[in-house]
Amino acid sequence: MSSANIAAVSAFVEGAPPGELADVIADIKALTVDEPQLLQSASAAFQKYNEAQLTTVKLPGGSQNVLVTPYNSLGGGRYYDVASHSSFAFDHTTQKASAVQSHTLESPHTDLINSLLKAVGTHAAEHYTSSTYGVFPTASSDRTLAILLVANKYSPSNFWNGRWRTTYLLTPSASPPSLTGTLHVDVHYYEDGNVRLTSTKPLTLALASASATEVVRQMALAERRYQEELNRGFAALSEGAFKALRRQLPVTRQKVEWEKVGGYRLGQEIGGGRAR
Repeated sequence: MSSANIAAVSAFVEGAPPGELADVIADIKALTVDEPQLLQSASAAFQKYNEAQLTTVKLPGGSQNVLVTPYNSLGGGRYYDVASHSSFAFDHTTQKASAVQSHTLESPHTDLINSLLKAVGTHAAEHYTSSTYGVFPTASSDRTLAILLVANKYSPSNFWNGRWRTTYLLTPSASPPSLTGTLHVDVHYYEDGNVRLTSTKPLTLALASASATEVVRQMALAERRYQEELNRGFAALSEGAFKALRRQLPVTRQKVEWEKVGGYRLGQEIGGGRAR
């Protein structure tokens, strides 16, 4: 088992499109029949993928999805959820949760975190048909809060899957309060082809205050502007680059009847015939 093979498998895992990790694993197993241990050797890649993609999982006995991120990691493969006051073990290969335990968040910003959860929930319900969100103190500094939201939409029967991710870092005690973020869009379309769109937008937002209402208001404005930018980009792409790729009609604007191509002057010249 070479390091190059482990690196290749890890790259496949980390590059898996939204909702298609199981398909990628199945393909890797088919390609590495002689080295079945390769997948186990790429365990770090599975963890990196799940945390970066804000993977969602439903806890045993639970009704709502929770997040798996680097911000709510307790170490040792365990994560916690603020809203359900619980922690859980997570298998990064199967993407299954187990061993749920009670967990109480201890943070000087507990009240603000709960207010943000409520405000983000209202924002998510208004703008995203299916989403999961969370607010956590960052491990590096209890002064900074991570506000996360992921919205997945999978349609494998129509050969496409998509994911929207937002990550914001709020420092409420800064003067003025600081809010930075990153928006990610990842869409894979694979009917009779393989097209993937990935887009990232870094943000630095000005806040009048660190209240949950103000924070979510600025988030909503930034996300709306980004979606409008994407729509304009798609329109320009359709009318520009994609249109240039299409075969243009002849100047007569008539279809070429290929079965009668010998009757055209060009066809006669190519075939060695005499032009009319």
